[in-house]
Amino acid sequence: MKAGAGAHGTSKYRRAARRLALDVLYEAEIRDSLPLEAFDGRSPEGWVIPTTGDDDAAAADEHVPVPDVKAYARVLIAGVQGNQAKLDALIARYADRWAVERMPIVDRNLLRIAIFELTGETDVPLAVAINEAVELAKSLSTDDSGRFINGLLGRIVEEEGLRSTDG
Repeated sequence: MKAGAGAHGTSKYRRAARRLALDVLYEAEIRDSLPLEAFDGRSPEGWVIPTTGDDDAAAADEHVPVPDVKAYARVLIAGVQGNQAKLDALIARYADRWAVERMPIVDRNLLRIAIFELTGETDVPLAVAINEAVELAKSLSTDDSGRFINGLLGRIVEEEGLRSTDG
C-alpha cells in the first residue's frame, strides 16, 4: 500500500514532515548514526515540528497533527535509510561532476527524500515532490541549491521515465 494522504494526514502537513525528516537525516549523518535510531530516540522535548516560513500551512494552523507529521516523516526516513545505496546511485548517475559525498548535507538529503518520493512507495505527484525539495533547498541551503536540485530531479524524472500519480 502506498503511503498517502489517508495514511498520513493531508498534503498540507507533508512539508512539515519533509522538514522533520531532513532534520533527522542531517542529525544522523552528523552523528554517524542510523536515521531511524535518531528518529525513534528523540525525547518528547525533541518533537518540535519544524516549519519553513510564514507561508507554511502547518505553521498557520494552531493544531498541527503531530502524529500525522511524525508518521509521514518516519515513512520518509525509513525509505531513505532502507534505499540509500539505490538513491545515492541515482544521484551519482545524474549529478554531472558532483560526488554525492561532496554535496552539502542538506542538498544530498533533500535529493534522497525527493527521489524516494518519486520512486518509492508514496502517492506524491512528481511536481509536488520536486517543488517541495526545491523550496526547502532555497530556504535551508546555498543560493544555487534550488536550481541544482530542480535540474537533477528533472533529469532523473525524464531519463528514468517516471510518471506522475496525480492523474
